[in-house]
Amino acid sequence: MDFDKLFQQFKDVKVGVVGDVMLDTYWWGHVERISPEAPVPVVSLDKRELRIGGAGNVALNLVSMDAQVSIFSVIGKDADGKLLSDLFAQNKINTSYLLKDEGRKTTNKTRIMSRNQQMMRLDSETTEDIPASTADSLLSNLQQYIVNEKPSVIILEDYNKGVLTEKLITDVVALCKQHNVITAVDPKKKNFFAYKNVHIFKPNLKEVKEGLNISIEKVNLESMQKVHVALCEKLNHEISFITLSEKGVFYQNSEKGAIIPSHIRNIADVSGAGDTVIAVASLLYAITKDQHLMAEVANIAGGLVCEEVGTQAINKGRLLTECKLLLG
Repeated sequence: MDFDKLFQQFKDVKVGVVGDVMLDTYWWGHVERISPEAPVPVVSLDKRELRIGGAGNVALNLVSMDAQVSIFSVIGKDADGKLLSDLFAQNKINTSYLLKDEGRKTTNKTRIMSRNQQMMRLDSETTEDIPASTADSLLSNLQQYIVNEKPSVIILEDYNKGVLTEKLITDVVALCKQHNVITAVDPKKKNFFAYKNVHIFKPNLKEVKEGLNISIEKVNLESMQKVHVALCEKLNHEISFITLSEKGVFYQNSEKGAIIPSHIRNIADVSGAGDTVIAVASLLYAITKDQHLMAEVANIAGGLVCEEVGTQAINKGRLLTECKLLLG
């Protein structure tokens, strides 16, 4: 495999990301004493950092790989929404199809950090399903995008914050099927079995256990292949792509499958690793249609971002170097 040539092709791939976007706020400080008011640490603030989170982090990972990315979501008409929109623009993520709703808060997760450890998290968000009229507007935007831009893949990134309603999921998948666009999904529990007929279904192992209401005594190829069959009975999808935490990743379609072990890493933070995996996997599959290569490269990418504290996008150059080293 000529990884230099492969990675150069990413710049020609157009991807739409549909789902729950959020603002990740980090307050970095240091602790020197306990509060006299309550038995809690006093964090002296050193700096404040804003990052793109949720489905936006998937988009950011795609842009980091040089893909052409458009985001489809609903944010509030608030200060956090303005900050998030500005971050998208700064990172060359197209916001032309982003909707604003006065009745919703822009999701903001504020993490208070000291010595690279999270002390507390404050969540400000609206989690009710978006109204049917808003979902129709989002679908109309997506249809316009698909007709005009002809993307290679649409990623549905679900964080259970209300953007991906059951009807919208069904409509998006049907629209993509009509226009021969690849669909890749990172699901959550609420609408786990709404993603019927997609190309790539990428839950993690915990989500699979909860979704199917099963226990898996031993994670091996045989047990995971049974999981794939059980998922296919409900979803009729093409590829199961399941992240297995420290055990690596599993993929399977009707013909072949494998468990690809993780590579040894100095794990600092697993936040956002799933976003990186779905982004890189979707790009690889859109170009090569090779699910084994897709799984191999996405597995490496997920491990690399776990070496960073907080939500971080993949570094394309570092991923290229690692692919040459480990897969070359």
